[in-house]
Amino acid sequence: MTPHQRSGISMAGSNLQWRPPRSCDVYWSEFKHCRSWKHWFHEYYTYGRAPECQHWKQDYQSCKEWESTRSVLAKESLLESERKRIADQRNFTPVWELRQKPPEDWDLPLNQGKPQDP
Repeated sequence: MTPHQRSGISMAGSNLQWRPPRSCDVYWSEFKHCRSWKHWFHEYYTYGRAPECQHWKQDYQSCKEWESTRSVLAKESLLESERKRIADQRNFTPVWELRQKPPEDWDLPLNQGKPQDP
C-alpha cells in the first residue's frame, strides 16, 4: 500500500476515501439550532438581525447528496462552505489585546489583604 492510498488520496483524484468535514447529522443539528427561538432571539439581540440558517440546510442537502451519489458538485459545495465559515471566523477581532511576553512583575507576591492604591 502506497502512502497516497493510506491517506485516502489517489493519483486519479477518486472521491472514494473523502469524507465531509462534518457528519450530515451535525449540519442538520446546526440548522435546527439556528431555527430555534432562543437562537433567533440571541442573534437579534446581539446583532440586530435575524439569523441566516439556509446555508446549514444547503450543507445538509449537499452532504446527503454526496453520501448517496458521491457528487463532485456536492463535495465542492461543502468544501467551499467550510472555507467560507473559517474565513468568517477569522474576521472577528479579539476582545483582549494578546500579550507577547508576561508582565515584568509577574513573579512578585500578590498584595493580599492590603488595600490597593487607587
